[in-house]
Amino acid sequence: MALTPQDIGRIANLARLELSPAESERMLTQLNGFFGIVEKMRAVDTAGLEPLSHPVAAIQDIALRLREDTASEPDQREANQRSAPAVERGLFLVPKVIE
Repeated sequence: MALTPQDIGRIANLARLELSPAESERMLTQLNGFFGIVEKMRAVDTAGLEPLSHPVAAIQDIALRLREDTASEPDQREANQRSAPAVERGLFLVPKVIE
């Protein structure tokens, strides 16, 4: 997917950027280079390959460092809701904004 100078102008306009002709040309070259890399990656046959959970897993066995799912802070809901103007069943009540 090669971009044209008109595409760069439109992108710059949408991003509210004012690019000089030299900047536009440099941006065109950089973006087309990026899309070239993407096209090369798409051309690689990945059928039958399992996705990696971590890129290092391709070269060595790794153990994910997971921790127990335990509460690390005390429950302070009531203390936090004392200053609220309206609370019901442990939930903050707010005025309806959208009708």
